[in-house]
Amino acid sequence: MAFFNKLVGALSQDIGIDLGTANTVVSTRKEGIVLCEPSVVAVRKGTDEVLMNGMAVGNTAKKMLDKVPGNVEAIRPLKHGVISSFDITEAMISYFIRKVNDRSWGLKPRLIVSVPMGITTVEKTAVVQSCERAGAREVYLIEQPMAAALGAGLPISDPAGSMIVDIGGGTTDVAVISLSGCVEYRTLPIAGDELNAAVVAHMKEHYNLLVGEQTAERIKIAIGSVVPMEALGQEEMAMEVRGRSTITSLPDRAEITSIEVRNCLRPVADTIIETIKEVLRATPAELAADLVERGIMLGGGGAYLRGLDYLIEKTVNLPVRIAKEPLYSVARGTAFVTESFEELRDVLEFGGDIG
Repeated sequence: MAFFNKLVGALSQDIGIDLGTANTVVSTRKEGIVLCEPSVVAVRKGTDEVLMNGMAVGNTAKKMLDKVPGNVEAIRPLKHGVISSFDITEAMISYFIRKVNDRSWGLKPRLIVSVPMGITTVEKTAVVQSCERAGAREVYLIEQPMAAALGAGLPISDPAGSMIVDIGGGTTDVAVISLSGCVEYRTLPIAGDELNAAVVAHMKEHYNLLVGEQTAERIKIAIGSVVPMEALGQEEMAMEVRGRSTITSLPDRAEITSIEVRNCLRPVADTIIETIKEVLRATPAELAADLVERGIMLGGGGAYLRGLDYLIEKTVNLPVRIAKEPLYSVARGTAFVTESFEELRDVLEFGGDIG
């Protein structure tokens, strides 16, 4: 039986999944990162029926966000990193597995799935069951900050301290890691989604203009920052925003400046920084001393926000680095596990042992 299991393991695909609130990134042992698509599924309203014969997932479904007719819903089945819709999450995972596992002779893959720190046993079980029903042979969970640290190249097995701040779509994970374990951590249900929501609220309050999530994200990326542009060697910017007037209910437009965007993004950034401070205050003195030199590593899509690294560095007085391609930090970590599974088994939780 042991030989059979080894043979199946050698022939089947090992897949790492960063199951994020905003995006799902998939990697494989053989090819690295192979897929990055929005965690969105389009269904017939009032049902779990995925449109287009189960293919209205990811990029296809995101195009439908805020633009669908009355009988169709574009749903994000994860909220703050945990499953809010079991059946739709299963359909989404199944779609992604089929998309990357079509060359493995029908053998079921082993999945390494990242989850936020501190989620409940019930929430972990929901992830495992969704993956198993979607076609996984085995499911292992890895905590997001551990995966992000691996993906960012931090020496997690060292006896010295390393700090990772992973800012995703639904959650921000802050952790100090030493000897392959999280010594101190916080999971904050505030991240990229709240940044977008702040822009939506600003446009409604100050311009009587309703904009969707995708428009808010474009504004954030195009002209968003959390410190004056001058501090970054850049100039302030402006852009035209189009939406629907709350007064006339007709299409309308407005011009917004980077200063305005900064004013609405800054409170969210300040909340994240306060959480970083909480973790630092609770970190044992010897590990805190290591961070004076090693500093903080930023991962996740939120690391792209202009000036965030600068603001954190000035506020907590520690060096701050941004991981290479921070959006993929967690996914790279899961890929690293698929390549060195036996060596890294200690940082994993086997799905069959949960519950």
